[in-house]
Formats: sequence, structure tokens, C-alpha cells
Amino acid sequence: MTTTHPASAPTPPLGRALCAMITPFTPSGALDLDGAARLADHLVREGCDGLVLNGTTGESPTTTDTEKAELLRAVRDAVGDRVRLVAGVGTADTRHTTELALAAEKAGADAVLVVAPYYSRPPQDAVEAHFRTVADTCGLPVVLYDIPARTGTRIETDTLLRLAEHPRITAVKDCSYDLLGVQKLLARTDLAVYAGCDEHNLALYAVGGAGYISTVANTVPGRLRAVLDAFDAGDTAGAARAQQRATHLIELTTSSGLPGAVTAKALLTALGLPAGPVRAPLLPASAETTAALLTAHEDLTAPAR
Repeated sequence: MTTTHPASAPTPPLGRALCAMITPFTPSGALDLDGAARLADHLVREGCDGLVLNGTTGESPTTTDTEKAELLRAVRDAVGDRVRLVAGVGTADTRHTTELALAAEKAGADAVLVVAPYYSRPPQDAVEAHFRTVADTCGLPVVLYDIPARTGTRIETDTLLRLAEHPRITAVKDCSYDLLGVQKLLARTDLAVYAGCDEHNLALYAVGGAGYISTVANTVPGRLRAVLDAFDAGDTAGAARAQQRATHLIELTTSSGLPGAVTAKALLTALGLPAGPVRAPLLPASAETTAALLTAHEDLTAPAR
């Protein structure tokens, strides 16, 4: 498979620039479907060509199955067929995960995102069986989500290589921090590999990745897409500069000790975009954190000097 991205290269089936969208809530903590529709439309107009709903940044552990389906339907109504919608369906329970995958398919998702089963820390043969069960049951393309820092379980490279043989397992969201393992996947499979950590967006794309699934894209969708656009246009130095300019906001959003849902919602609220509070056990960002995020956003979006 090719490891370059010429301007004429086809866009991956799920898009290149995907946002791991927050789930807006009302001030009382209820699901804000109108806000979700407005935010989704804004993100698409600002450059996202895919949205991931009900993922980590979407606070999936604290939304109900009914809310997950309602959110998906509301966003599908808002964006139509302009972008691909990927539904997070991963849980610690294989049976529950397959139920959510079938519900997402019914609600209009284009693909499902399945995280490694967490807490029980299954061995690799059980991890593989979990993913195969979901892929066998659901008729949608499956995106595997490797984020061992949260799940406690790595999807080992050899496991991913075997899973790549399944016709419905088509992509990986990578938060493994194992660039060698990712390059082995790119060299030996046709999987579309997406950076799940914003600091890796350009690095993974440069070695053949499909793009990114980004938390930071909630607040600067156009700035992150510009990194990929510059690279595709052959302006590798410009792509590097654009990635570097985003570094401070990336750090504050995803590496400041707070979950991305907390920081993204704080900044979205400060920018006047739909967000609302986070659900317990998460707590809102402090005024100081929000001010720092807003300053970093202003620095990034100011005209380049």
C-alpha cells in the first residue's frame, strides 16, 4: 500500500479529518440534541469530513444506550450525507457491545468504533474473539480503538495483523504510542490507521496513516485539517509549521492532566459553541484552565506573522 498522500490520492472511506465530538448537555445535565446538531453542522462546515460520536470525548461511560442512539439520529439529521458518522460502541462486555453496534447501525451510523474491553484485562486471544464477535454480528465497518492507557489492555500488533484479515475490520484508531507497531500495520495490511493522539497527527500521516480522530478538532477543526492539506499539497514544511503551531493547544487539551471532554467543553463554552457541563464523576475545568485554553486558542487562530 502507498505511504504517501499525493493530492490526487483518494480520501479514505471514513474521511481523513475526523472529530471525536463532545456530547452537548443542557445546564441541568440532560442531553442537548439541538446543541449537538448545531455543533455537528459547525464542525462539518469548518472542515471535518467525519464525526465520531459516543466516544471517550463524548463521555460514553455516562450516557445511556437510549441517549447514544438519540444523539446519533440527531446528528445524522443535521449533517445528512455530507460526512461519515462513526459510532462508539465499545464497552467492557462483549454482549453489550454487540447490542450497541446493532443499535448504531439502525440509527444511521456508517461505522462503529470498538475499544479494547477494559477492566477485566482479557488476554490477547479473548481480545481478538471480542472484536471478531462484534464484526461478525454487525454489518458496518469496524474501527478498532487501541488506547491501553485507559483500558489497561493493549491490542498487540500481532493481534491487529490477524484481525486485519476480517472483511469488516477496516481501520484502527491508534493511541498506543507505538509508532513501530503502527508502521508494521501500514506495511503489512490495508487497514486505515488514524492518529488518536493529536500530537501524532502529522507524524502518522507522513508514514501512510489515513488521518486523525481528534479531540482538539472540536475547537480548531480548520487548523488541524490544514496540516493534512498542506502535506497533501507537497508543502511538508508548511505542514510541520501548522502542526507545531497547534502544539500548545494540543498539550493543554489532552495532556494537562484533565480528560479531553473537560478541556474541550470548557473551551467550546468560552467560544460560545454548544457544550454544556460534563457529567460526574468528571468535574468542570477551573477558571484558570479555561483562560489558558482560550489564550492558546487565540494564539493559534491569530494570523501567522
